[in-house]
Amino acid sequence: MVQQKLELKPDAVLKQYWDDNEHFADFFNAVLFQGEAIIKSQDLCDVDSQETTVVENKKMMRSMQMTRDVVKLCKHSNKHNVEFVLLGMESQEHIHYAMPMRVMGYDYIAYKKQYDANAKSYKEALGVTEDEYLSRMRKADRFIPVITVVVYYGEKPWDAATSLHAMLVLEDMVKPFVNDYKMQLVEARKNKLHFHNINNQDLFQLLAILLNNTRQKDLIKQAAIAYTKEHKVDKSVVITAAGAANCKLDYSQMETKGEVDMCTVFEETWQEGLNEGLERGIEQGIEQGVSQGENNLICKMHRNGMSIRDIVILTGLTEKRIQEALRNGQESNE
Repeated sequence: MVQQKLELKPDAVLKQYWDDNEHFADFFNAVLFQGEAIIKSQDLCDVDSQETTVVENKKMMRSMQMTRDVVKLCKHSNKHNVEFVLLGMESQEHIHYAMPMRVMGYDYIAYKKQYDANAKSYKEALGVTEDEYLSRMRKADRFIPVITVVVYYGEKPWDAATSLHAMLVLEDMVKPFVNDYKMQLVEARKNKLHFHNINNQDLFQLLAILLNNTRQKDLIKQAAIAYTKEHKVDKSVVITAAGAANCKLDYSQMETKGEVDMCTVFEETWQEGLNEGLERGIEQGIEQGVSQGENNLICKMHRNGMSIRDIVILTGLTEKRIQEALRNGQESNE
């Protein structure tokens, strides 16, 4: 029976995990409020993650489109007197050296969408001042604030800029006059976030283990399996951690084993990956050895006075392959 390998695409599994309001609220509370439960899961609602707007001036018009990973609207927070706030999460598998500008783009489009929707109310200059009509916005109009957090799931420490200023060549004398744009960054491999949600705790603990490139692979494996067994990690967390860390899981085993046995799936899959890597190395070594032996034989035949045409007839190899072997032989002799 052919086993089904679960090809875990990081973007897909992370989006599915963070679409859960409990996970999402707990994460933003950890990032923004040191773990205090300010944002409630019941106050969150999904928002279209497709951000599209049209930018126009006197000479041209062009559309801008960006897709966020996860974005939700927080309805209210009585304690801090905030009625609405848009919360966006961007997942990064690799370091992006222009990430502050990307975040600026996401946030700008989110604000521009709000402005465009608001401007539709002022198609006629009724009940508004001349300046308000030209602005397509009343003096008292306000927009919903946007908060974007970038979560980096790579093994290497983030060494890119986290603000617009860090991307610029700035003299001290002009720095105060150049607007900055700061980016909220969380590194999955190493952070000090305080979570209350048990799944979030397990997810970031597993990611800290799996993304630790300073340890040997077998030690990482042992530590991940030990944590999974000890804490009886939920299946969704194992899938998310494996996807974010670019692991593969055996789907057939996942279907037949319960939540408690997920650690064995993790263990068996990891071991299978090691065995496959070893087998591929052996196969490549054999192939390289056969190829080298063939090269040596062709060169020896040529040195003994046989023409390329004769070698082709005798060996059944193509003329191109014979010439390649002779070139390799000359390079090795040099």
